[in-house]
Amino acid sequence: MLVCFWSPKGGSGTSVVAAAAALVLARDTDARIVDLAGDQPAVLGLPHDPAPGLHDWMRVGAGAPTEALDRLSVGVTPGLSLLPAGDLRGVPAPAEAGAALAVALGADPRPAACDLGRLDDPAGLAFAEVAGSAIVVVRGCYLALRRAVHHPALSDTTGAILVEEHGRSLGRPDVEDVLGVPVLATVPARTAIARAVDAGVLPTRLPEPLARPLYRALAGAGCFGDEQAA
Repeated sequence: MLVCFWSPKGGSGTSVVAAAAALVLARDTDARIVDLAGDQPAVLGLPHDPAPGLHDWMRVGAGAPTEALDRLSVGVTPGLSLLPAGDLRGVPAPAEAGAALAVALGADPRPAACDLGRLDDPAGLAFAEVAGSAIVVVRGCYLALRRAVHHPALSDTTGAILVEEHGRSLGRPDVEDVLGVPVLATVPARTAIARAVDAGVLPTRLPEPLARPLYRALAGAGCFGDEQAA
């Protein structure tokens, strides 16, 4: 199963939410995090950006071997591996390459949380469409909601994660009303979460205020068995 996270604008917390979701999945089974945005090595506290990665694989085209994806994998914690983004500076991969990547990863029994960033390229949009389970990450921000409404990925989006900030006037009912999708979880924008990311210890010290709502969201999306979801 592929669970995709995207946002209509930068700074919404998409990469942190995707990383935390992958860590939650890895508590139950072997899992992966798929990085198409390029921020996961920093979020996960890795010492350097692995290369090559998924964008390099997609640029190879239809001849790219599926088994090569496992060779790109980098261990993060026991039970969790990262498929890094690779070189983001080259020629963007075509839409069919993104679709092929989603098919290849979807055939693997291991669940994966996918960081798609702002979804502003054809390959990413095709990946989200084929994956079939996209979640938008937003803050209670008028600009973010306005951009999300006009984003082509919204039609394939099944729910939202709301990052709650103190002082924002827009809340859960507003997000659901504007976007037309349910808010699957609300995540607090807390200093402890930012510190865990800044210190590079998110994989070993995942804050429960972040983990708990994401577990419920993933369970609602069918990422766990009936016993765990209950």
